[in-house]
Amino acid sequence: MALTSPTWQREVWLDPDRFEDLGYTVHVLFDDFCDADGPPPWLGQCLRSEEEVELMARLGAAYGAVQDSVGAAARDEVYLDAPGWSAVVAEAARLAQVLVANDHSALSKLHDAGHRRPLDTEPHRNEVGAAGPAPADSGLFALALDE
Repeated sequence: MALTSPTWQREVWLDPDRFEDLGYTVHVLFDDFCDADGPPPWLGQCLRSEEEVELMARLGAAYGAVQDSVGAAARDEVYLDAPGWSAVVAEAARLAQVLVANDHSALSKLHDAGHRRPLDTEPHRNEVGAAGPAPADSGLFALALDE
């Protein structure tokens, strides 16, 4: 989401007392999450749809164009002031919108299938100690979906 907010970028990335900067954000998104220069292999791993793959590729291309114009070693403020930076923000926003919509859809399907707690937690125990279904108001999925 940091790539979608010019205000965040200037307030956080340009603050020397903050941990996050452009390099960190790009590393997490493009190196840890998936390869924006070649996202198709990530379909089914961290990207859910062909649309996400296409949008990630477009974000990677927009970022790459700015990086080529300013140089890989440029300071964050140089990237943010580059003429092509608005295209990076726009592509990041399109991708974020689709990622969030697809995540919400997947969570809704889990909810509809009866899941009411994070999948990696233990089942709720009733008073006699037998495992039972988690209460409807417990867990991340219920909080996110019951609103």
